[in-house]
Amino acid sequence: MNNAVNDGVWSGSWVAERLGVQLVGDDGLTQMLGLALRRNPKRAHLLVSNVLGKHVPQSPSVVYGAGFALGRRVRDLLGPEEAARAVVLGYAETATGLGHSVADGVGLAPYLHSTRRPVAGVARAGGFEESHSHATSHLLLPKDPALLAGDGPLVLVDDEFSTGNTVLNTVRDLHSRYPRRRYVVVALVDMRSAADAGRLEEFAREIGARVDLVAAASGTVRLPEGVLEKGQELVARYEAESAAGGRVSSAAPSRPVAPFPAPPDSGVAVEADQRANPPGARGTARPAPTGPHPERDRTAPHATRVELRWPPGLPDGGRHGFTPAHRTRLEAALPAMAAGLAEALPADARSVLVLGFEELMYAPLRLARELEQVADAEVRYSTTTRSPVLAVDDPGYAIRTRLVFPAHDDPADGPGERYAYNVAGAGFDAVIAVVDSVADTPELHAPEGLLAQLAAHTPHVLLAVVPSYVPKPPHLSVSPGDTSTMLPEPLRGPAFSSYAPQEVGWLLQDLSDVTLEAPTEEREEAIQSGGAHYAESLPVEYQPSEQYQALFHTALEESAARLAQAVGAVTELVLAERSPRPVLVSLARAGTPVGVLMRRWAQFRHGLELPHYAVSIVRGRGIDANALRWLARHHDPRDVVFVDGWTGKGAITRELAVALEEFEKSDGVTGFDPEIAVLADPGSCVRTYGTREDFLIPSACLNSTVSGLISRTVLRADLVGPHDYHGAKFYRELAGADVSVAFLDAVAARFPEVVDAVEATAKELLSGDRAPTWEGWAAVERISEEHGIHDVNLVKPGVGETTRVLLRRVPWKILARSGAGADLDHVRLLAEQRGVPVEEVTELPYTCVGLIHPKYTRGATGADGKAVNV
Repeated sequence: MNNAVNDGVWSGSWVAERLGVQLVGDDGLTQMLGLALRRNPKRAHLLVSNVLGKHVPQSPSVVYGAGFALGRRVRDLLGPEEAARAVVLGYAETATGLGHSVADGVGLAPYLHSTRRPVAGVARAGGFEESHSHATSHLLLPKDPALLAGDGPLVLVDDEFSTGNTVLNTVRDLHSRYPRRRYVVVALVDMRSAADAGRLEEFAREIGARVDLVAAASGTVRLPEGVLEKGQELVARYEAESAAGGRVSSAAPSRPVAPFPAPPDSGVAVEADQRANPPGARGTARPAPTGPHPERDRTAPHATRVELRWPPGLPDGGRHGFTPAHRTRLEAALPAMAAGLAEALPADARSVLVLGFEELMYAPLRLARELEQVADAEVRYSTTTRSPVLAVDDPGYAIRTRLVFPAHDDPADGPGERYAYNVAGAGFDAVIAVVDSVADTPELHAPEGLLAQLAAHTPHVLLAVVPSYVPKPPHLSVSPGDTSTMLPEPLRGPAFSSYAPQEVGWLLQDLSDVTLEAPTEEREEAIQSGGAHYAESLPVEYQPSEQYQALFHTALEESAARLAQAVGAVTELVLAERSPRPVLVSLARAGTPVGVLMRRWAQFRHGLELPHYAVSIVRGRGIDANALRWLARHHDPRDVVFVDGWTGKGAITRELAVALEEFEKSDGVTGFDPEIAVLADPGSCVRTYGTREDFLIPSACLNSTVSGLISRTVLRADLVGPHDYHGAKFYRELAGADVSVAFLDAVAARFPEVVDAVEATAKELLSGDRAPTWEGWAAVERISEEHGIHDVNLVKPGVGETTRVLLRRVPWKILARSGAGADLDHVRLLAEQRGVPVEEVTELPYTCVGLIHPKYTRGATGADGKAVNV
């Protein structure tokens, strides 16, 4: 009953004969797979693996050996250097143990598996959907999210590769967050059609990464017309018959079947021979202490609890990550744990099943394999599952019997039925149920629970509980002041901002429901009278007139090519000098559109998918330290490149340098480079720029409606705690006026025509002297004195800063360079609307400068962000 071919009958013949389903492929395919039916609106048939250890009890050496051998093939494919940098990711629930075995075969690869069990206090690092599954949502909950952030190969492991949809969804989600050059897909069987195989190749070209496939066998399933409807009718009829006969589809006890041959070159036998075999003496099973739940053994007297002595602090599996160091600890503890299980078995047991629990596959598998070495009995291994499958007692059908019992781990999606297949009627003398402590609940021990169901079909039931591993809270496991492990993932569109989710992740908290705006005069009056910081409130969003909007679109059309060239040039400098795979971190909000454009150029010109985030920096308060902590935990700080739109006099450049120096002292994190990459550097304050011309960047013309509908950032003590990101608002109500994506698309559309110009500009910049002269700062000091202001913080140089003055402050006057043309059309219109005089100046290093007179203190702020009182 437990083999794919039993007494000359293939365990898929029953389905094949009734539905016309054909399994075509490698010679050994029918040895590895049987067929069954399930109630599923998308796919009626189920491929039942004989070497997975999920639905069909199998020798644990065969199950582990199959995964281990695949891991060895992956290691050979990657080579020693790449294999040492690889991370293995398995799929819940079916492939959690298989993926872990593959990771063991690869060697030094850490392992993580997806999960359907959310864990309080553990932040989600990603997720994806499994389109054909009965339970679709997968979560990724690594203790250390940096596990997914490296650039080494990612090895994705599933039991079968059918359409490729699950893998594509996974890679799409992870690649947008943690792009890498290479992926390896691993499966026991590759059952894709030719069309699906082509989709994977096309997807690899789309993301600019290499995708390899490793499988133990390959083939395809041929389905006749109407098979889904016919299968559903068949399932409904047999389920009705099964219900009439009771909750268990019974089968006559049959002799255990010889194990499926181990895959060649698995390395398992050598590893087993090298380990000393402790004696496997068995005696009377001894109940172990039940801890705080003695009522459990009263409700299930048929089960004997066995103390497992699992190593303290060792993860129970890969839900939160399992490292090579964890594997070493497990290997050392396995012999003693297996000896304890062997001793607890009854002396006359000749056939033993180790039954794992849903996602908990690897720990029971390794215990079963070790028990197989020391016990004087035939050991088989399988696990319970949440997947409903029809059971039919026929040698030509893969699922002969089914035990049904209630969920016993308080699942997040609510109560429901769970199943154990091919256990009833198999003739096991003893079953060792292995669960984690989260699942050791009254429901497990209840009269209808799993233990009671097992006891009805085997004379001896043992229970071994593995402690559920939950990462320690950050304050217990990290250095003082490090809150990065509990910081949330970046906000992304469309939930936050009108940008596509892959364009930028906002390391901010959403304050959209908080009223922060006030009229300009009231706001500045409050700053002056109370010494409030400018970042504690927001100005009322400027609503452009039709005439002003027309000016924006005209300016965008006329400057798009010049912008595209500057974007290309600064990106090429970053790639050449800063990092071959930089992590772009825009200073919100002016830097964000530029960061998105730089990311687009890297993809257009080099096929690179660069990570891009936006963070807050506040004059007088520095950069958001929590955002830096998140970045340092997920990326190499040496790869981080801070991006802004333009420089004025260099105040933010200096602010960032001071803030990073303070952060290094407080957190001990090194590697962040204070050099900002900007589109335009008219103030000569940085080395990494696209141009030093002071020209109109149309994104400076508007506020949120050209920046993803995101407000300027907010830092206020009652809203932003010590462990929070700075805040910002998402102005969803302004969607009708939003031109954020239109701006990006207009500039990116000009990329092809400026390739040659970018190449020439970048070559010139790379070979020239780009040392900052800070001439902008000198000019601002001179202007401040000439106009009797005596405070450089009230002089706002450049087109971008002047526009900000007109949109968000109470300006005094505008200085415009004589002969400045269309670049100042929008400035002149805004000045006219606000009654601000524009004075033409012959010698001005900037196209224009906005002035705030210190005697008009509403709007005047000093270096610390507070009002200047004169």
